[in-house]
This record gives sequence, C-alpha cells and structure tokens, in this order.
Amino acid sequence: MSSEEKVSQLVDSEALSTRLTAELGPAETYEIERFPGGHSNETLFVAWNGHDLVLRRPPPGETAKNAHDVLREYHVMDALGGTDVRVPSTVLACADHSVIGSEFYIMESIKGPVLRNDEIERFSSADARRAIAEELIDRLVEIHSVDVEAVGLTDFGRPDGFLTRQVSRWREQFDWAREITAEEREIPSLKPVREWLDQNIPESSPSTLVHGDYKLDNVIFEPNGSPEIAAIVDWEMSTLGDPLTDLSWLLTYWQDADDDDCAIPELIPTFTRQEGYPTKAALVNRYEQATGTTFEHDRFYRALAIYKLAGICEMFYRRYLKGNSDNPMYPKMRQRVPTMVDWALRIIEGEDPL
Repeated sequence: MSSEEKVSQLVDSEALSTRLTAELGPAETYEIERFPGGHSNETLFVAWNGHDLVLRRPPPGETAKNAHDVLREYHVMDALGGTDVRVPSTVLACADHSVIGSEFYIMESIKGPVLRNDEIERFSSADARRAIAEELIDRLVEIHSVDVEAVGLTDFGRPDGFLTRQVSRWREQFDWAREITAEEREIPSLKPVREWLDQNIPESSPSTLVHGDYKLDNVIFEPNGSPEIAAIVDWEMSTLGDPLTDLSWLLTYWQDADDDDCAIPELIPTFTRQEGYPTKAALVNRYEQATGTTFEHDRFYRALAIYKLAGICEMFYRRYLKGNSDNPMYPKMRQRVPTMVDWALRIIEGEDPL
C-alpha cells in the first residue's frame, strides 16, 4: 500500500478540511503525511496554512478494549498545558467518527530530535549523554509532582488497587491477543510469570499522575544546544497510579553496557550501552534522591513492565495475523514475545538484577 493510500485509509481529507476550517479558518495550503515510525496509535502530520499540526487517531481494524484511547491522551495534555510538564499545545479533539472514521485529536507540532534508534552527533559526548539521562529523570519527577487537583485530573484514574488492576489488565490484553496468536506458537514462560506477578503484588507507592509510556523516543529534544527536553508525547496510557511503574518502564528501554543481548532490538535502543551513559542503577538513584521514594520490589515492577511490553507486542502480532497492519516489525513478534517473557522470568528469579 502506497503512503497516499495509507493516508486515505486513515483520514477523510475533505471532511478533515471542513473541520479545520471551522476551527482555524480557511487555508490556501493543506497537506497530510503519515508518520511511519509509530507502533500504536497512528500519527499524521498536517500542514494547514502555516500551521504545523499533528493528528493522532487509533489504528484501523479491531483493537483491544481500553487500548488506543486518543481522547484520553488529549485530555491529559490539555490539562497539563499550564504546568511545568512539557507538552505540545492542544488544538482540538473530536469524538465524531463521521469526520475521519474514528475519534482523533490535533496538537501543535514540536520540532526537534527524537532519539529512537541512535543518538545524534551533538549528543555523542560524555557530558551530553549524562545530560540526556538526567533530563529524562528530572522531567519524570515533574510529571509525578503534578498537583492533580489543581489541574482538574482528580477523576483521571483509580489509584486504589492500581497494581492489581495493572496485572489483571495486561492479562486480559494478552488473552485478547492470544485468541489468535496461540494457534501460531506457545509461550512457555508465560504461565510462571503470570503466577508470580499475581502472588507478589506489593502495596502501591503514593499515587501520582503517571505517563504510562515514558521512554526516550516519547520525548522531543530542543532542536539546538545541549540536551533539553522540549516536549513529552504519547500520553494514551496515562492515569493516576503508582509512579514506580513509570520508572520501571523507562528502565526497560535502557541498556547497560554489560546487559545480555537485547530481547527486542526493534523497540529498545542499544546506544545507551556506550561510555558516558549512566547505568539503570544510577537512574534509579537520581529518581530516589529527587523524590524521596525508594525503588522497593524492583523485581515486581521490572517484570510487570516487561510483561506489559510483551502484551503490547502480542497485540501487534495479532494485528499482523488478522491483516490489519503492514508494519514489517509485527511478524517478528512471533519470536520476540517469548524472548521477552523469558526475560521477565529471569528478573523474577533474580538472574538479571539492577
């Protein structure tokens, strides 16, 4: 499928033009381009009469319950607009499926580098590498410091029983994917990982706003100068809950120099193995010092993060098997997901400490 065909599958350009005209006024220039790098919600760049915009919508085809909630993403970013948390400015949200075929929202585009598969040249010094890690932790601390009552997010989640629901939710998401994928191959470590998580749920840390998908390629750095985060994006899984789930998710996407081979190199960058990048333990230490929170029960939090990532990737594999995506990464999940679940089991068994 060509890029033009993919865009037309995702957006009714004429209907979107009508909606944008009503919101922003008429435009002499109007272009839509799909961002090919996403693996969850669809992202499209929209040029509208000098405005550089980003449109976010769910992927086409059947999706798991509670997944791909783009209007939730809009809601939290809109609420955070007046805080220290660095988010793009929101433009509009639309729940009317008759416009482009699904709900969607639009925000202002933020220009700057995203570190996905490799670092950029101006970030290759030891000082810059340390600054990248410090920025990630310091901006995460800002998220966890938000006064949710002041920004109107007190009803944004249910903190009580958060970890229990997380374990249950990702079992359900996994099971939804396995309705199709189980016919293709087994995942031997899945049962012992699930049983251990069920039996070892700790008491949650005090509730905060959590991002839900906080990692290197969900932040945009300033276009010039030393590493400084300009914006944090991809808030679709944000809620009120245990902040240590955000920290453990970030650690999942961070490689130390002496780590084993990466379980899923398509998603987890390996350039943080290079000299100058702090270790995962150093990231935890900076977070603990900034918040006064101790990263207790790290085996549980880290195993849950990997179980969650494996569940997301199993949903990718289901979408591939159902013919709902042409993403070349998705068929690789046949092998990658069992490897990730094995990784979670190694953490549980103490074979992969911080």
